[in-house]
Amino acid sequence: MSLTDIVKTYDVRGLVDGQLTETVVRALGAAFADEVGTGSPIIIGHDMRASSPALAAAAADGAQARGADIVLIGLCSTDATYFASGSMDAPAMMFTASHNPAAYNGIKFSRAGARGVSLETGLAAIRDGAQRYLDDGLPEASSRGTLRTRDVLGDYAAHLRSLVDLSGVRPLRVVVDAANGMAGMTVPAVLGEAAGLPGLPIEIVPMYFELDGTFPNHEANPLDPKNLVDLQAAVVEQGADIGLAFDGDADRCFVIDERGGAVSPSAVAAIVAEREIGRVRAEGERDIVVLHNLITSRVVPEVIAAAGATAIRTRVGHSLIKDKMAETGAVFGGEHSAHYYFRDFWGADNGMLAAMHVLATLGVIESPMSDLAASYSPYAASGEINSTVDDVPAAYTRIVEAFAGRGDFDELDGLTVTAPDGSWWFSVRPSNTEPLLRLNVEAEAAPTMVAVRDEVLGLIHA
Repeated sequence: MSLTDIVKTYDVRGLVDGQLTETVVRALGAAFADEVGTGSPIIIGHDMRASSPALAAAAADGAQARGADIVLIGLCSTDATYFASGSMDAPAMMFTASHNPAAYNGIKFSRAGARGVSLETGLAAIRDGAQRYLDDGLPEASSRGTLRTRDVLGDYAAHLRSLVDLSGVRPLRVVVDAANGMAGMTVPAVLGEAAGLPGLPIEIVPMYFELDGTFPNHEANPLDPKNLVDLQAAVVEQGADIGLAFDGDADRCFVIDERGGAVSPSAVAAIVAEREIGRVRAEGERDIVVLHNLITSRVVPEVIAAAGATAIRTRVGHSLIKDKMAETGAVFGGEHSAHYYFRDFWGADNGMLAAMHVLATLGVIESPMSDLAASYSPYAASGEINSTVDDVPAAYTRIVEAFAGRGDFDELDGLTVTAPDGSWWFSVRPSNTEPLLRLNVEAEAAPTMVAVRDEVLGLIHA
């Protein structure tokens, strides 16, 4: 088979057995060892999917064959793998397909220090090396690598507690929907006492904490509103202060207010940005940088600027933002997809850490979560709308022609058009892997947002 079918821009994703077999994964593990070298061990973790343990073992075997020592950390969230990579300064592989259905699995690669790996920064070489091993056979190194295991959950939980102090917050009732994913293991460790840490004034009401890679209750994709319905109902029913929804590998977190309303990830990014800027400013830092991707709400750069920091706008994509975090020394980075990046977490993304910042903010004010969210959500937004398009370039051309002279054009990532008076903007980005156009619209007034949204959608589907 050709590995170009499963090696994507930022990671590996494929159907188990048909595409992502143990043979394929063994070759990928060997090629990863070649790419990162054998100077430090390779950390391997995996999620709760039934296929994950065997695939992780196959990757370990391939890497060992090429002379790499392996540290197996077993069941973990993706951000726990980043913690291990960062704290041990070692490269890592995480076996997960995140929010994808049970039939899928995948691999997220990190260099030492939790640095991202994309097609532009090593993933293409890993793909090509693995393809050679599949085609020609995998030669063994003169000395086979060793294998040992390590449990990092307690250290991971303690590290997050050291970054956000929740011990002094007012009592909070928090409903958490783990979607049968890895948050079912990490939430009790970080926010509870499962890892031996002191109790917090936080009552966790668990939903779907049983680890089950078949996702029997709903998909582990909180970006899709239908997967938030159970949590929204439970928050209201329980009289909770807030709800948290995690994806399958628990690196993304979505927030629900006490009324059951979904809080925009941009509002979360603004809340966290303000906290992180204030923290490092209090420590004496002055030239503070915060990243946000181009489809976050305009409130995010406005909050960053008001807090006295520099906002840098980026393209969409987690490996790209990790690289930009390192390049700029940014203290924080936020994406509207609910990926949140922290300098104090090796520039990697961590949904749990973002959730802790929101809990810390909510826990020292008397206002409810809905009021807090509203104060960071001044604009009307469409959310991301994906349209299947037969001829993406033609649709793109129609939009350019229709809005020529009506707004300022920016092609940092797809096309962003902004009204001359700043009262509205929209972004249209072609998908890297599918015949889709992704539309985001925001405006000062809801009727304007609706009008712009409907006009652009009409052009997309014309």
